[in-house]
Amino acid sequence: MDEPGTRELGEDAGGEDAALPVVDGMDPTRVHAALALLAEGWRTRAELVRATAAPRRSIEALLRTVPVERSGDRYRRAAAAPVPPHSAPADPVGHLLPRHAADVERLADLIARAPRARRALDHVSATPETVVRRALFLGARFLPPGAPAPRLLCVGDHDLTSLAVGLIHPHVRTTVVDIDDRILAYIDAEAERLGLDVRTRWADLRLGLPPSARDHDLAITDPPYTPDGVGLFAARAAEGLGDHARGRVLLAYGAGDLTPALALKVQHALGELNLLSEAIYPDFNRYFGAEAIGSAADLYVLRPTTKTMPAALARAGRFASAIYTHGPQSVESAAGPELTAASVADLGPDVLVGAWPKDVLPGVPRVRLTTWLDKPYAATVRRAAIALPPGLEPALVRVLLATRAERVRVFTAADPAEPAEILAPVYELTGRGTHVDAVRRPPSGTLARTLMDRAHGKVANAWRDALMRARGLTKREARAEVPAWARDVTVLELPAHRLKSLS
Repeated sequence: MDEPGTRELGEDAGGEDAALPVVDGMDPTRVHAALALLAEGWRTRAELVRATAAPRRSIEALLRTVPVERSGDRYRRAAAAPVPPHSAPADPVGHLLPRHAADVERLADLIARAPRARRALDHVSATPETVVRRALFLGARFLPPGAPAPRLLCVGDHDLTSLAVGLIHPHVRTTVVDIDDRILAYIDAEAERLGLDVRTRWADLRLGLPPSARDHDLAITDPPYTPDGVGLFAARAAEGLGDHARGRVLLAYGAGDLTPALALKVQHALGELNLLSEAIYPDFNRYFGAEAIGSAADLYVLRPTTKTMPAALARAGRFASAIYTHGPQSVESAAGPELTAASVADLGPDVLVGAWPKDVLPGVPRVRLTTWLDKPYAATVRRAAIALPPGLEPALVRVLLATRAERVRVFTAADPAEPAEILAPVYELTGRGTHVDAVRRPPSGTLARTLMDRAHGKVANAWRDALMRARGLTKREARAEVPAWARDVTVLELPAHRLKSLS
């Protein structure tokens, strides 16, 4: 792709006295902001990107156009006339930020200690100021004094928005759903340390939204910036709302100035969900990195309509094919594992789970992966063969817990993370390249086995019943001993650190 062109404003573009250069595709206000910063002193390219929200390529083009001095990776404007002042649009919550300097410091510490970003999940960390401003915006726009305690759903939370909301609005009850078990463990630990009302749920959004993550008042998400990624995360966020007449979805999305067609595709995806764009705040979100889009993203306030929920349920699966820009869940990802009749000849499966070729064992019943995880299979199954698409390796533990078959063979496109520790109470595992064989162990009567054998049921109910049998407690006494994190959740929704704690 060619570099963006540049030209000076001439008499036909702004008069003889015009001095503001024009960079093709770059907003003039960003050009002015960059020139003002360069006139003030030395700036790195990254600093110019973050401060102006201009894409890296546009900043590079500007630096080639205006007279600048360079020292290493820093630039400043050569001797020139002063840059006249310019009034930028007001930040909707900028006036509130100075009163929350302590919260910004705390978020800076939390973000610095958080698990490292994963490129395959398109992780880019938001700045501490951005996360605090999200919480302030939620409060100013949706949380008036005296209103009932709201429920917030964070659809993905690598940015730790849940912790910022908890610190600034302690009365808000927040649920976090995420595929990254490291993030969920970190949020749980920090929320407990800080005394915040935050609960975590594991979810691969391509497989559905956890049942306990529904019925919220507000949802917020910073999804992968692909049309399918935005469509899927927005659909699941809408599913998580209880009252669609009053609920709102807050969504962060950014695209470079030079790629309006990509942003249009994203807006088409939101349109397919029948979501009304009630407001769009440009460059509200700022990031460490993501220089290709100016280290910034807009904040969308999306209002569901009566047609949103049917559209979300109908289209979520279609959005789930390639949601990331990198890794096994991207458009460029490799094909899935080779599935043939020979690969399961020795198993003799009673059921095939997932997307199997039509010519493989055509007489064997088939079940969608989402159905398998959603509810117990009605028929008795002794042997099951399961196909996991590329990128769904983290779902292996939950897929195995969702069946009570004696033998299970799971095919994956890549070697899955070792799940033996979590599954030890239930299965003996044998890894064979890109598939895993699981043999069910005899019943042991332990708490972990009892809970995992009822993976689709409520953890609290199974835990209560186990305590009543083992220790002769009354229902009330047993219920009081069940930890708070186990209420209103199934085993399949529990993050890995909670599953490990059962053993």
